[in-house]
Amino acid sequence: MNLRIFFDIVPDDLFLEIPAVGDTMNNLSIYHIDFPDWKSADIAIIGLVEDQGSPQNTSIGAAANEIRKKLYHLKQGTSHPYKIVDLGNLRCGVNLHESYLRMKEVSEELLRNSTFPIFIGGGHDMDFGQFLGYENSGKLLNILNVDALLDMQATDALGANKHHIHKILTYEPNYIFHYCHLAYQSFLCEPESVAILEKLHFEAYRIGAMHHHLEEIEPAIRNADMLSFDISAIKSSDAWANNYRQPFGLTGEEACQICWYAGLNSKLTSAGFYEYNPNEDRDGQTASVIATMIWYLIEGFYHRKHSNDFKSDEYTRFIVAMASEPHQVVFFKHNQTEKWWMEVPHPTNNIKYERNSIIPCSYNDYLIANKGELPNRWILAHSKLI
Repeated sequence: MNLRIFFDIVPDDLFLEIPAVGDTMNNLSIYHIDFPDWKSADIAIIGLVEDQGSPQNTSIGAAANEIRKKLYHLKQGTSHPYKIVDLGNLRCGVNLHESYLRMKEVSEELLRNSTFPIFIGGGHDMDFGQFLGYENSGKLLNILNVDALLDMQATDALGANKHHIHKILTYEPNYIFHYCHLAYQSFLCEPESVAILEKLHFEAYRIGAMHHHLEEIEPAIRNADMLSFDISAIKSSDAWANNYRQPFGLTGEEACQICWYAGLNSKLTSAGFYEYNPNEDRDGQTASVIATMIWYLIEGFYHRKHSNDFKSDEYTRFIVAMASEPHQVVFFKHNQTEKWWMEVPHPTNNIKYERNSIIPCSYNDYLIANKGELPNRWILAHSKLI
């Protein structure tokens, strides 16, 4: 497929005043004149200018270029050579549906090539196109969504960005194995929506719980194939430029920590950062926060260590005996990173569940099992596997 037909070039003014060797821009191949060789790249940055789905957050169509102005200034952290391309801005379709399908085609092609797409800009509903890119992958999908709101309205009357999660969860054919929502704020969300997620054996973490136990959230991040991040999840004092901003939320540091964990996750194959409104930005502060989040995601990507071959010498196996069914729970600990996984039995004749039968967990889950209790993560995964 010729991806070039979908994209507009990165504007000339983004190249001004960035002369220093070592800046991130000097390690990127950018669609300025010639279209980059994305097939040999590890990561592809894609700007989104579609804003029809976010009627209360206008001007987000200019977000991608403002984020680039900050991202291009950042220094490369790892000594590992970057193999990153910036494909420019994805052209909008004649309507929202067409824009989703264009995003699907681009995502699908990049994922097939094992190139990691990072989407910047646009409304949060654009993650529907990101989600569609996995439809023909042949695997069940684990989604990680970071947002102050649940966006599970049954219709798009208030905007597609308030309906997109409902649209994803009810999409047919269903290829979602797990959905995890981080940083929702209880006073902004209907209890019925949280109850629906619980009934489906999905996870939803309140912002308060995350402040106190961010390390316990790490396994949920490590389990994701796809990351969708709404900037409204970050408190307004750290990221003002969003018309859905709230006085409470993640700190900028916590948002970067989530992105670092996500980058380290060898399962993760795409990420999107949505709802940034440059017209509301104060001295480019929010653009700087988002650029730094992307920097941490990229750095995490280039620090991936484990192969998830649990039979290899990289892992130590622990068996915890239980008093009742199941009679044992098997844990794996990576010897270098000290991260934990646990095995959940699945139907042996159903190969589609195999990649989700060993799930990330925490050391605390291991301690809970040693007390004779089944960890909640085991229960949730087993409920879906059976």
